[in-house]
Amino acid sequence: MSFRIIRTDSDVTEGLQWLAERDHRFEALFRATGPLPLRRRAGGFASLLNAVVAQQVSTAAAAAIWQRLEVAGLATVSGIMAVPDEALRQCGLSRPKVIYARALAESGIDYDALEILPDAEVIKTLVAVKGIGRWTAEIYAMFSLGRADVFAAGDLALQESARHLFSLNARPDEKALRAMAEAWSPWRGVAARALWAYYRVIKNREGSI
Repeated sequence: MSFRIIRTDSDVTEGLQWLAERDHRFEALFRATGPLPLRRRAGGFASLLNAVVAQQVSTAAAAAIWQRLEVAGLATVSGIMAVPDEALRQCGLSRPKVIYARALAESGIDYDALEILPDAEVIKTLVAVKGIGRWTAEIYAMFSLGRADVFAAGDLALQESARHLFSLNARPDEKALRAMAEAWSPWRGVAARALWAYYRVIKNREGSI
C-alpha cells in the first residue's frame, strides 16, 4: 500500500509539523486555528450518499434532509431501491439528487475494495457514478478513507482561505489551487484541514466572506 492513511490525531500533528517546517505561513495559520479536527467518518454507501445530499445546500439543510432519510429508512441501498421517487422527494431530495441517489444505489461499488485502491483509482471509480463529481469523490477519499494526500481543490472555502493565507490578488480557481497544493504533498489532506480551519477564523474575524 503506497499511500498514507490519517487514522489518529497524531497523524494530523505529523502532517502539521511537516507543512510548518516547509512554509512559515502554515505555522502562522496553526497559531490562529489551534488544534485541527481529525474529521474521520465511517465509509460505505451511507457516507457517500450523505456527501451527495450535502452538495450545493447549506449544512443545516443537508442535516435536515439526511435525518428525514434515516427516519424513513432510506439511507441504505435496499431502502432506496424499494421506494418510488416521490418518497425520496418527500425527504427533501431534489429531482436531480433522486436520480443521483438511485445511480449510487445501483452502482455496485465495492466499498471494501476502495480501502486498498490508490488515490487516483478511488477518484476514478467514484466519479464514474452519475452525480458524483470530483469534489464529492475527494471528500469521501479524505474523510471516509483517510487519504493523507488528497486535496479537494474545487472547494470554494479552500480557495478563499488560500487567497487570504498567501496574500493572493484573487481567489485561485481549482486548477491554480491544485497546482499550489503540489508543494504540500504528501500531506495535502492535512493542508486542506488547515485551510478549512483557517477559513472559519477568517469568517469569525470579518463576519462573512
